[in-house]
Amino acid sequence: MANNETNSKEKLEGLGHGIVKDVSSGTNPKFTTLTRTRSNITYDKREGYLRLGGNKEDRSFLNYSQSKRFMQTIAIASKCHKFLKENLHASIRGLFYQLKYSLGDDIDESIFNEQGESNPLIEDLEVSMGLKREDLNLNANRKGVLAGNMRVLDTFGNEKVEIDCSKMGRSGWQIPSDVDNDIEFVDIKAKYVLVVEKDAVWQRLNEDGFWKKENIILITPQGQASRGVRRIIRKLADKGLPIYVFTDSDAWGWYIYWTIKTGSINLAYIGRTIATPEARFIGVTLSDVNRYPFLSKLTINANDLDMKRAQEMMNYEWIKAHKEWVKELEIMIKTKKKLEQDALQGPRLTFIGDYIREKVKENAFLP
Repeated sequence: MANNETNSKEKLEGLGHGIVKDVSSGTNPKFTTLTRTRSNITYDKREGYLRLGGNKEDRSFLNYSQSKRFMQTIAIASKCHKFLKENLHASIRGLFYQLKYSLGDDIDESIFNEQGESNPLIEDLEVSMGLKREDLNLNANRKGVLAGNMRVLDTFGNEKVEIDCSKMGRSGWQIPSDVDNDIEFVDIKAKYVLVVEKDAVWQRLNEDGFWKKENIILITPQGQASRGVRRIIRKLADKGLPIYVFTDSDAWGWYIYWTIKTGSINLAYIGRTIATPEARFIGVTLSDVNRYPFLSKLTINANDLDMKRAQEMMNYEWIKAHKEWVKELEIMIKTKKKLEQDALQGPRLTFIGDYIREKVKENAFLP
């Protein structure tokens, strides 16, 4: 069993032993975790990411309002311990079904009725034990694709497989949910990492051989970046590679960028391991309209949600600290326009590559 799996198993066993000890001594057993509310989340200016504060909450067995959540949390911990012991993995959906059963023949009550009940409790366990769900042998759906000059050593079951990410054809390497356990990134030969919001744009750049010509690692999160994608970006940054993010200039694109850069509110408890503060925004931006006049005819009207999100972002301390971002937001609010990265295909399909090269050459990024 790998060291991290042993550590996770020991922590779960420690939780169980503590509860047994409380019961044996007549003490009300309880489970303690950090409070995952907006009021307990702060922005670490020095480190550049969102982090969870120190406020705690207890969940005790003999408290009527807390007893069910206490029981549900311990049920999840017990099941994860079983997964680790058997060296088997489950999806978070699979875990829900493992625990969706009645408390008894004469009791019209199940441990869990909806997955929306179990997911937050998995996160509570992560917070309380200083682990990630992947360390508990829990996986989510795979999301994200990578291509570039690097190799991955993947130990799966009893077999170690070497994956050459430069020889994955049109499909690329599908990024797994867990990129920490039994996976090693080796022989990385690239100048920088380019994270492209949309899969269609990734395919366009892949077809052009852009990552080969520029010697880069090309990643698409296929929309919002999953935990696995954010972890791999963090790992590549730790290898010393610059990280450039390429999204639409709208509420959704900005959100993708900032969750990669500073982490997100709901994952602030693993902010240090999932955020990449050194990431830079390569575009597109509304300021690009001045740089590339053809874009003026390819903007789209911003909807009410875009406008509301832009106003909200003006108040985030980690954003308003950068005058360049304040300027971009002000342009959107004033013009009520947004711009998609796909618009760069207006002159010709291969123009996207020229755009990226120019931005990188001139260091024309937003912080």
